Amino acid sequence: MKKICLLAALAVAMPTARLAAQEKQSAKDVITFSVGDFLVSTLSEGQQSGSGDVLIGATPDMLKKYLPEGTYPSAVNAFLVRTPDKTVLIDAGFGRKLFDNMQSLGVSAEQVGAVLLTHMHGDHIGGLLRGDEPAFPNAELYIAQPEHDYWTSDKAMQAVPENRRGGFRQAQKVIAAYKSRLRLFAPNALGAATPNLFAGFLGIAAFGHTPGHTAYLLESDNSRLLIWGDLTHAMRIQMPRPDVAVTYDVNPKTAAESRRSLLEYAAKNKIPVGGMHVAYPAIGNVKASSKEGYEFEEFCTCLGL
Repeated sequence: MKKICLLAALAVAMPTARLAAQEKQSAKDVITFSVGDFLVSTLSEGQQSGSGDVLIGATPDMLKKYLPEGTYPSAVNAFLVRTPDKTVLIDAGFGRKLFDNMQSLGVSAEQVGAVLLTHMHGDHIGGLLRGDEPAFPNAELYIAQPEHDYWTSDKAMQAVPENRRGGFRQAQKVIAAYKSRLRLFAPNALGAATPNLFAGFLGIAAFGHTPGHTAYLLESDNSRLLIWGDLTHAMRIQMPRPDVAVTYDVNPKTAAESRRSLLEYAAKNKIPVGGMHVAYPAIGNVKASSKEGYEFEEFCTCLGL
């Protein structure tokens, strides 16, 4: 992966993600930038390394080339979006640093009006509850219909080993807690001209990692940002080789198809992207590689963020 200065990147890509100069964060946990009239903040619960052992379809030659040390950089991120009309959280991580990160921006849980879920794995819904109660008491919870149906299905739960059924129980607990403010929707086909969930937010089908895995396209003042959830886990190998999947993909083949489609879409349309397992700073540009697959040019923090 390449690194490019955020200032230079934004000048080249499009006016899609600009630094919010009034909010400079010194730590790697929070970075704030703008997408048109939206302020978008990466909320990280920490940087980590993933093991090549979880990869599916990676040959020994690929591993030697892309992961010579056997590991890849990763992270656990959520994204906070402040629009002129509402405050929106996209995923909630484990919840370990979520509220401290939000507090550093002067945002309380009560101010969040909507939570959009990319999917319902534990590292994306862990911050949604405090005990048995909703952590975001005023928020509507948006979940793709196929995602909701999967995690509430007894048949699907019985199809996995007992030691993996806890994830279903956790998801069902979240759904029950937010029942009165649950908003189920059908994600849009990529590139389809269909209605937004609400102003500036479009849910895009990115199925495979889970049956209802959803990416979100943000648009404001002719600027855009694609937050793609868990479209990638191991960027070093999945960018040049999108067909490589991970063991926690429910459907590895469909996940790879979604990855190829969204990478092509982001590159062709010059839309910066952000991901829940993309290492710091978690945002950057996708470009078609002259060699193979795609390249990711991550934004660096040249301006003191």
